[in-house]
Amino acid sequence: MFSHRNDPLLLAGRVLTIIMQGLLGFAAVALAIATPVILLMRGRINLEIAEKYGDAASAFPTLTVVGLMLLGFIIVTGAFIFFGKLRKIIETVGDGDPFAPENAERLNLMAWLTLGVQVLLIPAAALGVLVAKWADQFEGADIHIDAGVDLSAILLVIVLFILARVFRHGAAMREDLEGTV
Repeated sequence: MFSHRNDPLLLAGRVLTIIMQGLLGFAAVALAIATPVILLMRGRINLEIAEKYGDAASAFPTLTVVGLMLLGFIIVTGAFIFFGKLRKIIETVGDGDPFAPENAERLNLMAWLTLGVQVLLIPAAALGVLVAKWADQFEGADIHIDAGVDLSAILLVIVLFILARVFRHGAAMREDLEGTV
């Protein structure tokens, strides 16, 4: 088959997926480290808030922030897996074999991951609003939470599920063709 290894678009896709996985991996490690640190240091955090803003300041919402960070960890991990699957698809295109049966499964998993992330963003936004309300008591705090429905993500989920079916059908057609030759 014809090799597409020198295709600049595929090269850009490979590089971008690697960069995204690197950034997401870093974020996952940071969240995995910071979450228990916040739990262990909550007394000190509250003490510093009281020293800086006085005893009238309400206590740091530790469990809310930890919940938000755990949801963030799950979301970041899902995105890391998403970009790994996308990179594997790009590699099969570069090898000249995009209708591999594995790609249908990869696209299907990518659709489920995208849907899962969208569902997890709902409680994450709710926790973010709670943290923002807590932060409002401090002078200069101006936190804005955008918690709207992301129609482009919903469209992406639908497109990925459809592409998974297209790739599954294309792989089956290729197997049928190879069986008749």
